[in-house]
Amino acid sequence: MNMISKPSAPVGATSRLTSRISALPGADKALLKLLFGAALLALVLGLAGGFVTALARAGALTFFPDDTYRLLTLHGVSVFFYWLYLIQAALLLGLAAAENGRGLALRPFAWLGAALMVAGFGVSEWISYTGTPLLYDGNPELAADDPRSVGFFALGYLLLSGGLVASAVSGIATVLQPRLRGEADEFTAVGFALFAWAGFLVVSAIAATNAFLPGVLWSLGAGPFPADHGTEWHILFHNLHYLPLMATVLVWYVLTEHLTGVTSIHGARMSKIVFAAYLVFVPPTSLYHMFLEPNLSEGVRVAGSLLSLFVSVPTLAAFAIIVSSLEASARARGATGFFGWMRGLPWGNPAMANMGWSVVNMMIGITFAFVLIQGDLAPMLSDTFFVPGYFHFFAVGVLTQTFLAAMMVMLPALGGGTLWRPAALRRMPVVVTIGLLIFGAAGITAGFMGVPRRVFDVSYGGMAPAAWPVLMALVGIGATIFAVAISVTVYGVVRTLLSRRSAAAAEGPVVDWRAGERGVGTAPAWTGPVSVAALVAAMYVFTIVAFQLIQSLPIVAIGGGHGH
Repeated sequence: MNMISKPSAPVGATSRLTSRISALPGADKALLKLLFGAALLALVLGLAGGFVTALARAGALTFFPDDTYRLLTLHGVSVFFYWLYLIQAALLLGLAAAENGRGLALRPFAWLGAALMVAGFGVSEWISYTGTPLLYDGNPELAADDPRSVGFFALGYLLLSGGLVASAVSGIATVLQPRLRGEADEFTAVGFALFAWAGFLVVSAIAATNAFLPGVLWSLGAGPFPADHGTEWHILFHNLHYLPLMATVLVWYVLTEHLTGVTSIHGARMSKIVFAAYLVFVPPTSLYHMFLEPNLSEGVRVAGSLLSLFVSVPTLAAFAIIVSSLEASARARGATGFFGWMRGLPWGNPAMANMGWSVVNMMIGITFAFVLIQGDLAPMLSDTFFVPGYFHFFAVGVLTQTFLAAMMVMLPALGGGTLWRPAALRRMPVVVTIGLLIFGAAGITAGFMGVPRRVFDVSYGGMAPAAWPVLMALVGIGATIFAVAISVTVYGVVRTLLSRRSAAAAEGPVVDWRAGERGVGTAPAWTGPVSVAALVAAMYVFTIVAFQLIQSLPIVAIGGGHGH
């Protein structure tokens, strides 16, 4: 048979996750609402900036050059730093409090962290709007004659870094509480992941301090001009890439148990090894961010290309564990067919729909990410529209949709309200993906043709290839589609955050696959490994295609070391 028996939980039934969130102390709930609200505000601002930017790239809007860079700065700062890191702080503290079962430990540190991050958010938005536009990496060379802008821009990021450290301290103390109370001999898989994630946040905050403190000191006349900012940014930027991915995988892990009752069939130890792998594989693979440096030795380029092959090992391993656990549990309940087992998942739940389509977007994005990080291709593609073309599959399709899925589960439990129009919300992820496919296909093709990523008027006085404006118009169409869909989802999440109605129907449908009639493991579960194998094959194919197409680039965009 192709259909799995899927007993659903009663409407309004609560899981261990949501019941523990509902029981949190009032102070913890207030803190989490503040962080979720600030994160959503950052997302809204970044989404608006990105949408206007896409329309300008498509030729639908016209701005003065300084205004276009200001839009890019506001978009990048709001989304890449404040949305992704405010939401990570909120999820870290919320999941840690639920794991502890008794709320947050060292609560003053958590509140201090929130205050610092919100203050940093305000400073960064203000100086991005009023000062010299430095783009989201805060490159001081763009404002060598404006130390005020450099100083305040760097200050905003330093406040964010301090807030992340304070939040991580509270998170670490919280997940340690069960062991300190003698209620547990070791971490659970989720507890260990939270502990590692918090530690990674601290390391990234230190990297951010190394990158931006010299700018503050220079602006105050207490230090030299930060000429090494580019190198420090490369190191920080690598962590900024993979911290949200680690958070995404953890959210998948938690939501899978919440929505299906399934935990890893490979055991908690294997899950801990995979989460620890982020700390092992991510730092050494940062060399590929240096490929734009003109004086980089050939040996370092070769080493970077080889190490880049390992950068996605933890994410793909976690994906394989989650998918194989779901498939094995489904087949234990009688599911057959290569994809038939997936029909039993609770797709009517918006959180499940968001999570499922985020996996699709990850597979697409990671394929082209491996094309970009090859040593011979990176210098030619990194300053083209190839980068935003592929990267939005991650930033929007994977990270944003996953974190919104987590809020769809946590906010009703946090505030006692109901999820806004689940039937409408569960349809948005596929619309987002359609928009991303249009945006990504046009953007990646434009990158292969040499369209620069940070030049808005790509006509070059009529000398540019005729395909360029057509591709940019398609970028604008795709951006409009996914921006509208994400906006609907954000509106629904905000309505949920502000809802005060009874939680009698707060949760969407879930299933219970914890016990199977045939026993887990009696039928093979191949979807996860086959998907990873197909992904590897696709990466090789598109890398070969890229090497062939790159020979016909009309403009070769060689970076000047300014990074990403």
